[in-house]
Amino acid sequence: MSTPRSAQPTPIRLDSALRERIAHLADARRRSAHWIMREAIEEYVTREERREALRQDALKAWEEYQVTGMHVTLDETSTWLRSWGTEDKQAPPACHP
Repeated sequence: MSTPRSAQPTPIRLDSALRERIAHLADARRRSAHWIMREAIEEYVTREERREALRQDALKAWEEYQVTGMHVTLDETSTWLRSWGTEDKQAPPACHP
Protein backbone atom coordinates (compact mmCIF):
# COMPACT_ATOMS: atom_id res chain seq x y z
CA MET A 1 0.00 0.00 0.00
CA SER A 2 1.40 3.38 -0.89
CA THR A 3 0.82 6.54 1.06
CA PRO A 4 0.12 9.68 -0.95
CA ARG A 5 2.33 12.66 -0.16
CA SER A 6 -0.76 14.62 0.76
CA ALA A 7 -1.68 12.17 3.54
CA GLN A 8 -2.65 13.96 6.72
CA PRO A 9 -2.70 12.55 10.25
CA THR A 10 -6.19 11.62 11.41
CA PRO A 11 -6.82 11.16 15.11
CA ILE A 12 -8.72 8.04 16.06
CA ARG A 13 -9.84 6.94 19.52
CA LEU A 14 -9.19 3.27 20.29
CA ASP A 15 -9.89 1.46 23.52
CA SER A 16 -6.92 -0.03 25.33
CA ALA A 17 -7.82 -3.62 24.40
CA LEU A 18 -7.78 -2.84 20.69
CA ARG A 19 -4.58 -0.81 20.99
CA GLU A 20 -2.97 -3.80 22.71
CA ARG A 21 -4.15 -6.19 19.99
CA ILE A 22 -2.72 -3.89 17.33
CA ALA A 23 0.58 -3.64 19.21
CA HIS A 24 0.86 -7.43 19.52
CA LEU A 25 0.11 -7.90 15.83
CA ALA A 26 2.58 -5.19 14.89
CA ASP A 27 5.29 -6.90 16.95
CA ALA A 28 4.49 -10.29 15.41
CA ARG A 29 4.58 -8.89 11.89
CA ARG A 30 7.57 -6.65 12.58
CA ARG A 31 5.59 -3.66 11.42
CA SER A 32 4.59 -0.45 13.13
CA ALA A 33 1.18 -0.11 14.75
CA HIS A 34 0.60 2.77 12.32
CA TRP A 35 1.23 0.44 9.36
CA ILE A 36 -1.17 -2.19 10.78
CA MET A 37 -3.94 0.39 11.27
CA ARG A 38 -3.44 1.97 7.85
CA GLU A 39 -3.46 -1.44 6.17
CA ALA A 40 -6.59 -2.49 8.07
CA ILE A 41 -8.43 0.68 7.10
CA GLU A 42 -7.36 0.36 3.46
CA GLU A 43 -8.55 -3.27 3.30
CA TYR A 44 -11.83 -2.43 5.05
CA VAL A 45 -12.61 0.49 2.75
CA THR A 46 -11.74 -1.54 -0.37
CA ARG A 47 -13.95 -4.43 0.78
CA GLU A 48 -16.85 -2.14 1.65
CA GLU A 49 -16.57 -0.28 -1.67
CA ARG A 50 -16.87 -3.61 -3.48
CA ARG A 51 -19.79 -4.63 -1.28
CA GLU A 52 -21.55 -1.32 -1.98
CA ALA A 53 -20.95 -1.68 -5.73
CA LEU A 54 -22.50 -5.17 -5.59
CA ARG A 55 -25.46 -3.81 -3.62
CA GLN A 56 -25.97 -1.04 -6.17
CA ASP A 57 -25.78 -3.58 -9.03
CA ALA A 58 -28.38 -5.76 -7.28
CA LEU A 59 -30.71 -2.79 -6.75
CA LYS A 60 -30.34 -1.78 -10.39
CA ALA A 61 -31.10 -5.36 -11.51
CA TRP A 62 -34.15 -5.50 -9.22
CA GLU A 63 -35.46 -2.18 -10.56
CA GLU A 64 -34.92 -3.37 -14.13
CA TYR A 65 -36.78 -6.61 -13.37
CA GLN A 66 -39.69 -4.66 -11.88
CA VAL A 67 -39.94 -2.56 -15.06
CA THR A 68 -39.40 -5.29 -17.67
CA GLY A 69 -40.33 -8.53 -15.91
CA MET A 70 -37.41 -10.20 -17.71
CA HIS A 71 -36.03 -13.12 -15.71
CA VAL A 72 -34.64 -16.65 -15.71
CA THR A 73 -36.26 -19.28 -13.49
CA LEU A 74 -34.45 -21.26 -10.82
CA ASP A 75 -34.99 -24.48 -12.77
CA GLU A 76 -33.52 -22.96 -15.93
CA THR A 77 -30.52 -21.68 -14.02
CA SER A 78 -30.01 -24.98 -12.16
CA THR A 79 -30.14 -26.99 -15.38
CA TRP A 80 -27.58 -24.68 -16.95
CA LEU A 81 -25.26 -24.81 -13.94
CA ARG A 82 -25.48 -28.61 -13.73
CA SER A 83 -24.23 -28.76 -17.33
CA TRP A 84 -20.95 -27.07 -16.38
CA GLY A 85 -17.99 -29.44 -16.50
CA THR A 86 -19.88 -31.96 -18.62
CA GLU A 87 -19.55 -32.87 -22.27
CA ASP A 88 -22.99 -31.35 -22.82
CA LYS A 89 -22.30 -27.85 -21.45
CA GLN A 90 -25.29 -25.68 -22.27
CA ALA A 91 -25.47 -22.03 -23.19
CA PRO A 92 -26.88 -19.73 -20.51
CA PRO A 93 -30.66 -19.54 -20.54
CA ALA A 94 -32.24 -16.52 -22.19
CA CYS A 95 -34.21 -14.05 -20.13
CA HIS A 96 -37.96 -13.96 -20.73
CA PRO A 97 -40.98 -12.16 -19.27
